[in-house]
Amino acid sequence: MPEIAELDPDDDPGLREFFDVEQAAFRADHPHAVLRTFPQLLQMVRRPSSYSRRTLLVARDAGRIVGTADLALTVEDNLHLAHVQVGVHPDARRRGVGLALHDELVRRARSAGRTTLLGEVNQPVEGDPSPAFRFATALGYAVVQEEDHHVLSLPVEGARFEASPGVPEGYEIVTWRDRAPDDLVEAYAAMHTQMGRDAPSGEVDHQPVEITVDRVREGEQRTAEAYDQVVAVARRRSDGVFGGYTLVYLARDADYVIQDDTLVMPEHRGHGLGMALKVAMLRILAAEHPERRLVHTWNAVENTFMQRINRELGFTPVERELEMQRRDADA
Repeated sequence: MPEIAELDPDDDPGLREFFDVEQAAFRADHPHAVLRTFPQLLQMVRRPSSYSRRTLLVARDAGRIVGTADLALTVEDNLHLAHVQVGVHPDARRRGVGLALHDELVRRARSAGRTTLLGEVNQPVEGDPSPAFRFATALGYAVVQEEDHHVLSLPVEGARFEASPGVPEGYEIVTWRDRAPDDLVEAYAAMHTQMGRDAPSGEVDHQPVEITVDRVREGEQRTAEAYDQVVAVARRRSDGVFGGYTLVYLARDADYVIQDDTLVMPEHRGHGLGMALKVAMLRILAAEHPERRLVHTWNAVENTFMQRINRELGFTPVERELEMQRRDADA
């Protein structure tokens, strides 16, 4: 049986080995995976967020790490939840490594009073269920939300830009990098809160969180350690009210872009702001980051509005991300 232990955040060789095994475990089953970078891993365990804490576990066989696990617990909200992740190196599968790691995750989650376990697995667009899906369902997890993982090759052909309707009358696009201007950050935080309320979440046992200015500022500071960030906002000219936003993350020393939130506020919908924001961002990427070759984004299956926009821009689905949940009656 493998030896299960908590990984010391100050163990430099251990963290590097953890990272390498995690990368091998996830890329073996889905080549389009977008995984955390090594600087991001260091940040998570050595300089944790004010709003969550994280524990890394490893499974060792003959002193070598063959499996990894991650337990993330919020400290202010949704205190019934535990986010879990397990990865096993392809060379060490079907030996009980994943189960042993998961058992320890469950034990620690119960000790922290958590009653619902959440994790993510990926499924191919076509073909047999992934090993991760089979592992999760065998442990009693059920699918509670589905998102399509889309990719778009860069640069985007000019014809797609020319066919877009442009910025709706009465609005302008405002952009910034890395840090929201002080006079705009409160309105920007309010849009993040709305995003949490509006984003489809299926049957996930999670309550939306208010995003304060302090949360935005901490998120910006932490993001800047590993990624560049670009934000585009639609602002109504008559009164300066924000109508929506989109943002992307650019991992350093990489050729891809992570397209994260895109939101149009409820009272501003129906004017084409969603498409205008996405096109504005693609123009920024073409002008300022011509080295980038691929955009990754994720959309809920039921979000027909954003699904349609992505298809019109040329995004292609490559896999489906499944949110898996288990309510732990014994916790």
